[in-house]
Amino acid sequence: MSAVPVQSLPAPRRTPQTPRRLRPAPERAARAKPRLGYAIIALGGVALIVVAQLLLSIAVTQGAYEIDGYQMDQAALALEEQKLSEDLDRLESPQYLAMNAESLGMVPNADPVYLRLSDGAVLGQPTAAGGGAASGPLVPNLLITDVPLVTEQQSGQTADGGVPGAAADSAAQVPAHAPAPPPVDGTLPTPATH
Repeated sequence: MSAVPVQSLPAPRRTPQTPRRLRPAPERAARAKPRLGYAIIALGGVALIVVAQLLLSIAVTQGAYEIDGYQMDQAALALEEQKLSEDLDRLESPQYLAMNAESLGMVPNADPVYLRLSDGAVLGQPTAAGGGAASGPLVPNLLITDVPLVTEQQSGQTADGGVPGAAADSAAQVPAHAPAPPPVDGTLPTPATH
């Protein structure tokens, strides 16, 4: 083995240093007091934030009251829509249409006549419909008892547009009310059939 001579590093140079001395910081004769402007700006900023938060809270509360009012209006309109829908259903009922037809002078045909299309034959004996018998439903619809007929005018006119009392004979043929329902004896009322 060969020996490699070890080289030594040069020694670091030392520079003479002056000894440091600790001494107290010099006191200032008058310390600078915080300026009044900074304090006013800080307090103004805090007041501005509080006022902005208060205004936002008032606006949100006002919006909640408006939403509540709109929801109450919507509920009232939904009830009105339901009421009008029920009134429309009453006016579309077959009993109401039949009562209006009778009040306008129409009469039911008790003897219908049929036409057979295959050969053109007439089945039945055609007769004129009589206006003497008022046909009412055997079981009247009690839901339409308070609904006025078409011929009942609000201005006091009769069905034919004349003055009241002029068409007394036609009013005598029109039933004033639907026939009273049959008394309930524990069974369902049924119409008489043949």
